[in-house]
Amino acid sequence: MSTAKKEYKRITVKSLIEMKKNGEKIAMLTAYDYSMAKIVDHAGIDVILVGDSASNVMAGHETTLPITLDQMIYHASSVVRAIERCLVLVDLPFGTYQGNSRKALESAIKIMKESGAHAVKLEGGAEISESISRILTAGIPVMGHLGLTPQSIYKFGTYTVRAKEEEEAEKLKKDAKLLEELGCFGLVLEKVPAALAKEVAESISIPVIGIGAGNGVDGQVLVIHDMLGMTHEFNPRFLRRYLDLYTEMNSAFKQYIDDVKSRDFPSDKEQY
Repeated sequence: MSTAKKEYKRITVKSLIEMKKNGEKIAMLTAYDYSMAKIVDHAGIDVILVGDSASNVMAGHETTLPITLDQMIYHASSVVRAIERCLVLVDLPFGTYQGNSRKALESAIKIMKESGAHAVKLEGGAEISESISRILTAGIPVMGHLGLTPQSIYKFGTYTVRAKEEEEAEKLKKDAKLLEELGCFGLVLEKVPAALAKEVAESISIPVIGIGAGNGVDGQVLVIHDMLGMTHEFNPRFLRRYLDLYTEMNSAFKQYIDDVKSRDFPSDKEQY
């Protein structure tokens, strides 16, 4: 029997924890600019993640590593200006928090002050616990990220599924518990076995958002360019394309080119 869905005028960290408690799934998408964020927010999304995936889909880099803190702030501030309801979560980019908790705090404060975002996300478990704790002391909400952590791609050497072996699965479970104990309000699990993700979600009180982590978690996140079909060379098992914008946009652009070259556009009605 389904529980009546509570209507939220504004999504906060508290709202997300309440949604997990009430059994309501959390919907998250990435966005990186004002126009897209405005559409996503009006559609009723719960969380917009201003992901460091902007390095890939917006800037064309092979990995997430090159994007800078100032570039993340630019994207995040664009998104914040567009939203009315959802929570805006921002990735701390590579090199702004690992190994230096003071730098981590300064990076998080800079994002919050200059973008107006509501929370930050960091990749890793015990190895970044000091950075997480320091950020939390400033009253900044933190979401964790375990499993496949793209900022560590050169350590892993591949984007394959993580925590399939018992040793890595046990570490992931311990890290998830640790993130909860430190005070994180939520956790992203990326590309881990569905059974493991479900076990983690049931073992902690904070929301677990999955991407390639099955349906036993508390919510889902996708990169918006992927789910809209704007990218067409990326085809992981977990991706559901809701549109084929690559084909539709390509068709529209070709039609525009033809109309301009044939002098069909602009028509008499489309000029002053």
